[in-house]
Amino acid sequence: MNEISIVPAKQLNANGWLNGFIGVLLFSGSLPATKLAILGFSPLFLTSARATIAGLLALAALTIFKQKRPNRNQIVPLIIVALGVVLGYPLLSALALQHITSAHSIVFVGLLPLATALFGVWRGGERPKPLFWLFSILGSLLVVGYAVAQGLTASLNGDLLMLAAIIVCGLGYAEGARLSKTLGGWQVISWALLISLPVMLPLSFIYMPPGFENVNAGAWISLAYVSLFSMFIGFVFWYKGLAQGGVAAVGQLQLLQPFFGLALAAFILHERVSWGMLLVTIGVITCVAGSKRFGK
Repeated sequence: MNEISIVPAKQLNANGWLNGFIGVLLFSGSLPATKLAILGFSPLFLTSARATIAGLLALAALTIFKQKRPNRNQIVPLIIVALGVVLGYPLLSALALQHITSAHSIVFVGLLPLATALFGVWRGGERPKPLFWLFSILGSLLVVGYAVAQGLTASLNGDLLMLAAIIVCGLGYAEGARLSKTLGGWQVISWALLISLPVMLPLSFIYMPPGFENVNAGAWISLAYVSLFSMFIGFVFWYKGLAQGGVAAVGQLQLLQPFFGLALAAFILHERVSWGMLLVTIGVITCVAGSKRFGK
């Protein structure tokens, strides 16, 4: 019997939303940090380096806590997780951010909850109520509409890369959440990182810059952030939350991610937060609440 099954359903659902919320908070700085990091590192080095650092951390955690190896039936799903969230999303989003701003990526992050829900239905067999889809689509439209209203300029290459990133990320989220029910939340991302390590470690040396003298502190801090929080710690909470509360329902918390990022920019960079942002945020929170109500 796994640890999740002995927890009462209501408490399990509440814990899922709490863990999912923490995961979203930690993910919120990912795209701005990636944008800053690629000013000092190439997308290929950034992707392989962050996976290598997180992979070594995962190896230490698995060893310290003496985790059993995944069984044969869990290997392919772990490979899917690795392709989606260890390789696919980090690389594709880094490549996209060479063409578009991090603010423009809000358009696509707003579509991530819907992508996650669709893959949750396909891969996990979840069946949300019809009103769930109404709130999910409405929330996505609010985020996309707000981003477009900011007068963002589009780049076809960047848009296509970011759209591909969202698709593979949604698949990785849903597959990881399904696997978390039997393997455990932090164990899923840890094993996915460990499976990736034999590839990512050599690539990090192959694509390492010839010198680091021109890499500023911001790029180093950003590399540390995406390696520790975006690539490992955030997933510990995120996969656990999805497994506890449902992929489709808890996945709607991602609608808040762009606004957390903007709020962070306002606090740290002293950027202006408009009334429009506040109103849209209230609308998105309403959609998340509706998704929670009809997600199961």
